[in-house]
Amino acid sequence: MKSIKAWSAASILFALAAGAANAQAPEISIDLTSTDVLSQGQTGTCWSFSTTSFLESEAHRVTGNLHDFSEMAAVRVVYPEKVQRYVRYQGKHQFGPGGLSHDVTHAAAVYGLVPQSVYGGGQEPGSYNHGALDASLEALAKTMVGQSGKIAPESFDAVEAVLDAHLGSLPDSFEYEGKSYTPGSFRDAMGIDPSAYVTMTSFTHHPFGSPFILEVPDNHAHGAFWNVPLDEMESTVRHALTEGYTVAWDADVSNRGFSFTNGWAIMPEAAASAEEWKTLGQMPEEPAVDQSMRQSAFDSQENTDDHLMHIVGLAEDAKGRSYFIIKNSWGDGNAYGGRQFVSMSYFRHHTIGIMVHQDGLPKAAKKAMAR
Repeated sequence: MKSIKAWSAASILFALAAGAANAQAPEISIDLTSTDVLSQGQTGTCWSFSTTSFLESEAHRVTGNLHDFSEMAAVRVVYPEKVQRYVRYQGKHQFGPGGLSHDVTHAAAVYGLVPQSVYGGGQEPGSYNHGALDASLEALAKTMVGQSGKIAPESFDAVEAVLDAHLGSLPDSFEYEGKSYTPGSFRDAMGIDPSAYVTMTSFTHHPFGSPFILEVPDNHAHGAFWNVPLDEMESTVRHALTEGYTVAWDADVSNRGFSFTNGWAIMPEAAASAEEWKTLGQMPEEPAVDQSMRQSAFDSQENTDDHLMHIVGLAEDAKGRSYFIIKNSWGDGNAYGGRQFVSMSYFRHHTIGIMVHQDGLPKAAKKAMAR
């Protein structure tokens, strides 16, 4: 595997932190350029933070320049659609602040992208709190469902008013770095084609080599995921990173193997003995994860759709074990500046789905998907 070192300031700080925090931390072989680690605050918008970060890295890959995109712009586009969908399903549909990566590319397709400096979402970055907003939207949605048979069109105007009050209205045009843009023209100038991104997963309750609607609550938009064997899903991420493409990642993190504080995500059997081994370099062998283990965890709901993050690199420890490097959205308050090392066993067991640019796919996968 070739080494790709597109070092940004964040990458350099991460490497220094890894060495300072643990002399046996995995050695970084790939660390692709990404923007600084942020905090999603008290919101359920990890889907937008992770995928916006992913698109920022995509824009850098295409244009060579790194820009800070607004996470809240996608939130502002998607939330009215959530209310409409909930009401049209007469309240028998998922409703809440969660979402998936395809919600962000959808927002980029129907609206565009804007810089963070143009649209901040009504609050200071790092201090977002959507408790009142989420409660207000839920109350409005349930009120409309309760008015079944006599829902007035202006009821949806109230939804827009609440969103404008909390997040602000979206701009139709803006100035950025001395140029005039619309959200659509800015998206295009950044080299982002929303139709070029694919989502993948790996489960046996649907056939491999075809898409299916992934059955997780936050898939409120009923997005389809291309289904592949587990080994292929892992190799796809490795291939993408090697070719210079980062990956958006959806996973279960509600288990004792996921430790933001320590900066790792490993299988629970090994995590249970953390007090004995202390460092990743001394960690015991993790269990091998096969397709049946993964399926069983999903069917039993041991694995649920919890959190979306951004895979930006690859590392290897002294024992030759590989780790994906992820950028989280819980701030920079851990040993690695907000990043974590994710073991292959953890990735194989706990991944819900991934998103990658179609050109980051292996040739066989790209052909199978008619991309």
